[in-house]
Amino acid sequence: MRAALRQDLVADATELAPQILAVRDELESGGRLPAALVQCLDQAGLMQLYLPRSMGGPEVDPISSYHVIEEISKVDGSVGWCTFLSSVGCYFSGWLKADVGRELFVSDPHVRIAASFRALGEAQAVDGGYIVTGRWNYASGIDHANWLAVNCLVVDEKGPRLTPAGVPEDRMFMIPAEHATIYDTWTPMGMLGTGSKDFSIEGISVPEERSWGLWDSAQEPSPLYDPRLLLTMTWTLVVANALGMARGAMEAFVELASQSGSTRSSTLLRDRTPIQNTVGKAEAIISASRTYVLDSVEAVVDVVTEGKKDPGPEIAQARLAITHGMWEAVKAVDMLFHAAGTNGIHQKYPLERFFRDVHVCVQHGAGLLSNFDLGGQAMLGLKPDDHGW
Repeated sequence: MRAALRQDLVADATELAPQILAVRDELESGGRLPAALVQCLDQAGLMQLYLPRSMGGPEVDPISSYHVIEEISKVDGSVGWCTFLSSVGCYFSGWLKADVGRELFVSDPHVRIAASFRALGEAQAVDGGYIVTGRWNYASGIDHANWLAVNCLVVDEKGPRLTPAGVPEDRMFMIPAEHATIYDTWTPMGMLGTGSKDFSIEGISVPEERSWGLWDSAQEPSPLYDPRLLLTMTWTLVVANALGMARGAMEAFVELASQSGSTRSSTLLRDRTPIQNTVGKAEAIISASRTYVLDSVEAVVDVVTEGKKDPGPEIAQARLAITHGMWEAVKAVDMLFHAAGTNGIHQKYPLERFFRDVHVCVQHGAGLLSNFDLGGQAMLGLKPDDHGW
């Protein structure tokens, strides 16, 4: 049975708009989410959307989570990004045993996770666990995180440990954020407020039970923690961020077009036929892409919940919809930005920030054009050489 939309959480996300707008300049200048805003998001439970119920979390379904991230991203892309990244980190808690998760999180349900999924660290196998050392990058929200999920290559006394397939073994670890040294390396063109900085960990002992193989079977019984759904579940929130920004750009453009002309004419932008045409096309792009994402992700949830057939075709459609939605979000924002003329380049209008931020968002792995190749392989009856299909 399909979960009811969590209207309470969507409403909480919507109500945070004034607080987000009040700190938009601080987001850019400080390169991180202000502490007061983090507290608001945290208290509303919006940074823990995917945390399992067995560990004190809300275990929100992906469709409700999409709506939450979309609402926040309509106001600011960086805030939406950090909110979904923490919830994605919480999703991976499903690979821990429930009693381990309760030990880590239930005494402090305000879980805020920053993560790095590339195996840039080294985990030395020792009795009962591992010694973790390394330096990772793109750790969005690390300034406000209290836990880190990091990926490492495993080594033992013989050197790099190999899987049965003969490739180097990598393993994820849950580590208290207090052990990290943070480096101020985040100087991008957009998404400045995400604070996606480098960090390092030196020789931290991690028990075996606080680690997991990224593509192993999860410990949580819900079918939504199936490793085949890992990228569909997590990337649904990425495209929510992208399409949320596209919706925010549309709202910003409509406001701008209702108030301003251009350097060559005082006629309001909204009263010009080419502008009307552009807005109509951009609206169709945003709305159609959003519907494709929501319909296809709902179909995945229905199939895996019913458990009656292989979800492969539904996974393929959802993965295609996600990447397609991200690029269509960029297209719509580009159209609106250029229609705004010189108005679009000024920081006093929100449009320029949505333009910068959405172009950073689409650089995420969910936006890789190779995802279309993989989807095409699935459509042609081939098995894509990639995880999560």
